[in-house]
Parts: sequence; structure tokens; C-alpha cells
Amino acid sequence: MVYCHAVFRFVAQQIEITNMHDIIVTGSIAYDYLMRFPGQFREHILRDKLDQVSLSFLVDDMTRHYGGVAANIVYTLGRLGLRPRLFGTVGKDFGDYRHHLEAVGVDTTLVVQIDSVFTASFFANTDLENNQIASFYSGAMALARNYRLSDVYESKPDLVVISPNDPIAMQSLAQECRERGIRFLYDPSQQVPRLTGSELRQGMSGAFAMVVNQYEADMICEKTGMTLSDLRREIDVLVITRGKHGSSVYMNDDVVDVPIVPAGQIVDPTGVGDAFRAGLLCGISHGWDWKLAGEIGALCACYVLEQVGTQNHVFTVPEFIARFRANFDDQNRLDALLKNQTIQEKL
Repeated sequence: MVYCHAVFRFVAQQIEITNMHDIIVTGSIAYDYLMRFPGQFREHILRDKLDQVSLSFLVDDMTRHYGGVAANIVYTLGRLGLRPRLFGTVGKDFGDYRHHLEAVGVDTTLVVQIDSVFTASFFANTDLENNQIASFYSGAMALARNYRLSDVYESKPDLVVISPNDPIAMQSLAQECRERGIRFLYDPSQQVPRLTGSELRQGMSGAFAMVVNQYEADMICEKTGMTLSDLRREIDVLVITRGKHGSSVYMNDDVVDVPIVPAGQIVDPTGVGDAFRAGLLCGISHGWDWKLAGEIGALCACYVLEQVGTQNHVFTVPEFIARFRANFDDQNRLDALLKNQTIQEKL
């Protein structure tokens, strides 16, 4: 038996979650090419030759999946019975992907299709220790900088998620949210290595929340010259995950622990963090407390961990609730998800 552990870090002032039903998730929409290397990367890296790296790995298999951080997040939200809006740029090959997302209740009307290019692609190679070496081809995503949220959506959403995207697009969206007074969650994650310290400082400025893993948090601190204490003062809600070592949650001086969720097996870690964010957003959407939101995220993450691919996990809302209640006490609040599902079925 293996486990997926999720605990958060909540900082600064006490943050009350209010119902946020109109959620727009922005960021990458891509096809994932996932490979599995039957060995350990570390055995092929010469530490004294890091200035002349030339590595090639023969993999046993490769599979093509729907991916991209923003699309991964909305897919799981759709599975939970919500109807999130997806905003991003795609290429001429997006047709089957659009149908795939709409089938689980995702609103894709804000997606901009550019027929002169292909949709972005993510290439990930995972070894036996679940370490990854990955590359990302921008494709249509590189043109996201040409579009503002107001170009595709006239209303003011309750929350905008700014996940990895074209760096300029991420900065533009954060600025637009600040100008229009829109609450936003800043999720630089995979783009942290690409963004400069000043860009990171600017991106997180005014954010309602920020989600990163421990390595990314350390890199942000190094690039910006900030300490973790500075980050906690800067962001209302700061979430730091630590992979197999779990995470920690602080709200002011209080610590909130979210225990592990049992997973049948670890198949592939790709997309686990995106599913976790979806669970967190589900809790935010319903106005539930942070502990419950975190527990939902932990279970969502484990569903992805048990599958190859970031959008291959399948569950019904009743199945999700039953598994959740085998691990946590939601005091029957998750019954609200059943109402969501009924509404979705009527759409």
C-alpha cells in the first residue's frame, strides 16, 4: 500500500473562503507524450561533467495523452460536477480535445483556436524512482500573450487561476486582474525557472493565493531575494507541497494537518499537483473551510497518481464521496457535489 499525503501552508491573516462559483482557469493546454525509462537517471549523470551534458535514454514505451496544467485542472473540476471555464490558446489539432473536455462539463467557449499552429506539447520521461526529465513545446501557447481575459469574457469572474502559460501572458493576466479587482490564484510552478525574480514578484503581487512545490518555493526565494517568511506576508494563502514528504499548513500561528489518503499503487506522478489544485478549487467554490478543501485535493491527487496520464482518471461523484468518507469526515458537506452533478446532467 502506498500513500499520497497533502498538507498545506496558509499564511498571513485569517482567510475566509467565500463561495466562488464563476472560476476561470487560464494556462497551458497541451498534448502530453509520456515515456517511461526502466532505470535511474542518477546512474547516468556524471557530476564532474555537468558542463558538458549529453544524455540519451532508451524508453520502453510512449503514450499520448491530453494535458496542459490549465486543462488538467478543469478536467478534474468537471469530474467533481463543477463547470469551470477554460481560457487559453490552442492549435488546429484541438478538435478531439475540445470534445473530451466538454464531455465532463468544462466550458471551452473561452478557448482561442489558432489554425496556423499546433497545440502545445509536453514530453516527459520518468524513471523508476519517479524522477522526471521534461521538455515543453509552446506551439499555440506562445500566442497567448496576444489575448486578454476581457477579449473573450465580458463579465467579472469570482476567481481567476493563473497557471503556467506564456510568461508574458501570465504577467498580463495578473495585471488585468489587479486592474479589474478580480481575485486570482497565482500558480507559476513549471514556469518558475523561466521567470525572473522581478517577474515573479510582480506576478504574485496582489494574489489571493499562490501554489508551488518546495523546490519552486526555494527557487522563488533565491530569484527574488525573499525569504519564506516574506512570501507568507506577501500572499494571503501560500501552499507549498513536498512530494512524498507531504506538506505543511499554517494559518497565522495555527497548524492544520491533512492526513494521507491511501492509493492502490503509484503509476505515474505527472499531473498530481494539477489534480490537487482542482480539489482545492472545489472547496473554494463551495465556500468550505481550508481543511476540507485540502482533503478533497489530497484525494484528487491520488486518483491521478494511480493512472498513466493526467486526464485518464475516472470516477463518479458518488464514488468520490464514498472514498472520501472512508478517509475523512466531511459532515455530509460533500452532498453538495451530488447537486452539482444533477445540474450538469441537465445541461
